[in-house]
Amino acid sequence: MSIRAQPGASRVTAPDRSLKPSPQHRVAAPRSGPRLRTTLPKGRCGRASLPECLAPLAPAPPPPPGAAAGGGGAARRMPEGPELHLASQYVNQVCTRLVFGGRVEKSAVSRNPEVSFESSAYHISAASRGKELRLTLCPLPGAQPPQEPLALVFRFGMSGSFQLAPGDALPPHAHLRFYTAPPDPQLALCFVDVRRFGRWDLSGQWQAGRGPCVLREYEQFRENVLRNLTDKAFDRPICEALLDQRFFNGIGNYLRAEILFRLKIPPFEKARTVLEALQQRRLSPELTLSQKVRARLQNPDLLELCHSVPKEVIQLGGKGYGPEDGEEDFAAFRAWLKCYSLPGMSSLRDRHGRTIWFQGDPGPLAPKGGKSRKKKPKAAQLSPEDTVEVQNSSTPNKATLRTRQTRRRLPSQPTTAQETSLQEGPEMPPRLREGKRRGWPTASGRRHKGRKSKADTSPAMELEGALAS
Repeated sequence: MSIRAQPGASRVTAPDRSLKPSPQHRVAAPRSGPRLRTTLPKGRCGRASLPECLAPLAPAPPPPPGAAAGGGGAARRMPEGPELHLASQYVNQVCTRLVFGGRVEKSAVSRNPEVSFESSAYHISAASRGKELRLTLCPLPGAQPPQEPLALVFRFGMSGSFQLAPGDALPPHAHLRFYTAPPDPQLALCFVDVRRFGRWDLSGQWQAGRGPCVLREYEQFRENVLRNLTDKAFDRPICEALLDQRFFNGIGNYLRAEILFRLKIPPFEKARTVLEALQQRRLSPELTLSQKVRARLQNPDLLELCHSVPKEVIQLGGKGYGPEDGEEDFAAFRAWLKCYSLPGMSSLRDRHGRTIWFQGDPGPLAPKGGKSRKKKPKAAQLSPEDTVEVQNSSTPNKATLRTRQTRRRLPSQPTTAQETSLQEGPEMPPRLREGKRRGWPTASGRRHKGRKSKADTSPAMELEGALAS
């Protein structure tokens, strides 16, 4: 006999209405895989039919006119505060009428801990804070065996997301799975992570050391920054300080570029110099409340933009991110971008190897010897004549050979990194040296045998993912 939700039982907490997406766009989980296109038999999922439960996975309506314009190619980016918030809204939306049951299942390849939770009937709800998402499993009254509610805290790494899928058609790389209870056709809420840098924590507590959330705890966030300006983190350039999750919990690479660009702040200006001016900012007490609000909206400072710019991404709705070319949700995001990875913008790598996009002077703390590169439109990168010339060239010149040799001799990078680091690390660290190719002649005349490599992750990718969240 199946156990159904009774009146007065535990319910999923409704998402914050102040951050509700606009009606033009649906709210869906960040996914890196293809869209779900599976035909299923009709049935009942709690009080909703199966097609209704899967409605959030239906194709999204087309973006507003002109949404696809303004891009210079898809901008690759990792989940940041807005994406975690959208993911929590997605989980609450698709799970609100579902009853889950049975054991929580982990994939064999995941190195995350086992989740020892089993109940005949439970609800799932989600909440986000900065770059973390907490999933709560709450057993229903009368469920067996008796269980206390369990909370799991997820950090998405570089490609984490949640998807609701049929139980017999799980998406690839579904590393943690929560199945619905019978007798309805089985569904599974899956934590999907293609690159396997995402983590879940069984303690259920937000990671110690992270500051207040820029989205949900703005007043505490602002006070925390201005109260700690003597910290050595603010001796660094402002672009690096913005990635320190002790003070800017939820800000990542694309958000810092957009925020600094709007204020025309050089990315390598000293952080303390930029933020100390905000301590003296006081609006006239003679202004009315509406006048103060209007003044802040017309002339926001850096900390106010750390709150309002992520909210703009949430208002876009959709998945929040998805680097596949041609995806409608990502087209709206590309149209929203003003600086990050766009043609005509300059870029430099900061001290941690992360690329910062900007326009104009980089600032006095720019890395010595660092060359600013401007991104060109795709059409200007390689003309048809250049393509024909490259295809017809049978013998590479000396410069090309030297470039290839340099790429094979990239400097080695450290292969260990603390997972709990709150300062974001390299966006794409150089690959470790892979050795000589199979059959490549050595100085001794012998032919070196190639080394087999694992398909999933390399040591360099492990480092990149460990520092991503």
